[in-house]
Amino acid sequence: MRRLAIAFGLLVVLLALAMRSGEAPRADFAFINQGEVNTLDFSQMSWMQDFRVARIISEGLCRRDVLSKDYATIPGVAASWDVSSDALTYTFHLRDDARWSNGDPVLASDFVYTWRRTMLPELGSDYAKLLGLIRGGKQFMASRAEALKGFALDASIADRPAAARELWEVARREFDTLVGLHAPDERTLVIELERPVPYFLDLMAFPAFFPIHPPTIEASTTIDPVSGGLRLAPGSFEPPRLVTNGPFVLTRWRFKRDMRFEPNPHYWDASRLALTSISIPSIDDGNAQVMAFRGGVVDWTSGVSGNYVAKLLADKAAFRAEHAEAVAHLRAGGANELEIDQELPDDPRNHIHTFPSFGTYFYNFNCREKLADGRPNPFADARIRRAFAMSVDKQSLVENVRRTGEPTASTLIPPGSIPGYHSPAGLKFDPALARALLDEALAGGAMPEVELLFNKEGGHDLIAQAIARDWKKHLGVSVRLVQKETRSFREDVKGGNFMVSRATWFGDYGDPTTFLDLNTTGNGNNDRGFSSRRYDALLEQAAKTTEPPERLALLGQAEQILLEEESPVLPLFQYVQVYLFDAHRVKGVSVHPRQEQSLDLIDIKGDGKGAW
Repeated sequence: MRRLAIAFGLLVVLLALAMRSGEAPRADFAFINQGEVNTLDFSQMSWMQDFRVARIISEGLCRRDVLSKDYATIPGVAASWDVSSDALTYTFHLRDDARWSNGDPVLASDFVYTWRRTMLPELGSDYAKLLGLIRGGKQFMASRAEALKGFALDASIADRPAAARELWEVARREFDTLVGLHAPDERTLVIELERPVPYFLDLMAFPAFFPIHPPTIEASTTIDPVSGGLRLAPGSFEPPRLVTNGPFVLTRWRFKRDMRFEPNPHYWDASRLALTSISIPSIDDGNAQVMAFRGGVVDWTSGVSGNYVAKLLADKAAFRAEHAEAVAHLRAGGANELEIDQELPDDPRNHIHTFPSFGTYFYNFNCREKLADGRPNPFADARIRRAFAMSVDKQSLVENVRRTGEPTASTLIPPGSIPGYHSPAGLKFDPALARALLDEALAGGAMPEVELLFNKEGGHDLIAQAIARDWKKHLGVSVRLVQKETRSFREDVKGGNFMVSRATWFGDYGDPTTFLDLNTTGNGNNDRGFSSRRYDALLEQAAKTTEPPERLALLGQAEQILLEEESPVLPLFQYVQVYLFDAHRVKGVSVHPRQEQSLDLIDIKGDGKGAW
């Protein structure tokens, strides 16, 4: 115990020194971001830690009121908007005082520039498909992709730089002609949709739709004479070149060390900010993150993993038991779990907070005919995918490995999370049927060694070990665990260089398609390479259906096909989000299942401007 205390104290000192190395003092608010930021190019983002930072430094047309119970969509850069009676045209009116961090006005044309750039196939945006909701967006993206393909293969072009420039001018003219996105004046943005989209305003608060500063990016963009596509110079989305329009600006980014943010003096609502600085120290190990919180190095962790979680939750349960009468009284009065924590006495045991999450932990099966190295891929057969899915004891996984109260998952969409949507049953744990299905698929042949890819952080190794044991026990297969650093892991998954890989998805907006679109043919987030005409057709039919009950029923059929027949994914459990923060001291952390944070709302008791 004495050695543990010494180690703990030493770690806290080292973390504190690491955060304070340099000229800046300790930030008003420091937090753990659960992973290194991959990019600050909004068109390239797909990870939660990236989105979390995006919302610190940027703002879309709309925001979400993350502290309200109804999670309302509220004005952001747009002060107001109008929607046509057929729900196909949205007209946004931008604030007169919306400014970039260098003082330039935020213009409606900035959004046109940004979204056109996101649509370019050469950039490979994971969320480009969402821009296809805009009239003509799909046609423009398909036309640009075909033009680039032809250009790259045309060996007869003599002056390729000049031809590439002309190709880009053609694309710009085509965009203006085809796409229903216009800026009739500096403060008005008109968007015409292909069809009514019930969740469109929700999307306007999503980082994939946040604006970028055109002069900065244009100065760093060149045209590749070989491919004909646009190419961005390295460092364009890093300080000091980065120009953003959100409540804070990124003033320091030291990879695998820290990030630091300070208020944007040109932000339209800068006067309400209670914090003068935010920092994110890079601490990968789950146990070290807990120690950093306990030692006062950070004020909030955006997730808790490691060996401490079960013990912290047990301590909280004991604390609640000691105050059972008060807890019952508060619940009877309608208080939510965070409000109960705030009303109970301040105690370190009361600093861990759990709440349901709009997210699912699952495994990807590579569905391509061939693996990246050219070998035949056994998981191209849906029967084999179903066999592996049915041979995992998920109940044992959540009870003996996770131990954080998470429910097992047989669906991709968390059941009950979307009003009016009814989840299918999914596949159940059935080892005997799984083995029979595998034998049928192999037809006397042997199953090759299975390679299971995962990244280091977050306890993914323990999950992989448990599942590998299940597959060995119930299917008799050999499993090789492949653990990689997060960036390499991400590159392998995106490149299809895996057999089976771990995955997580948190819904981006409040509709089933935020999960179901992941598996449509050609979707930027379809890491599995899965393709099904039946599945795509159901989603397309749902997209054309205006009656909500009928539309949701079609989406339910699609999820049933996905999980019970095709099985490109293996849902394991629905997340329970676990945060560490002192609810008596830190105000403004949202515990909504969508997990979106507006850290510009954070106030520290006794230090900020907020009312307590």
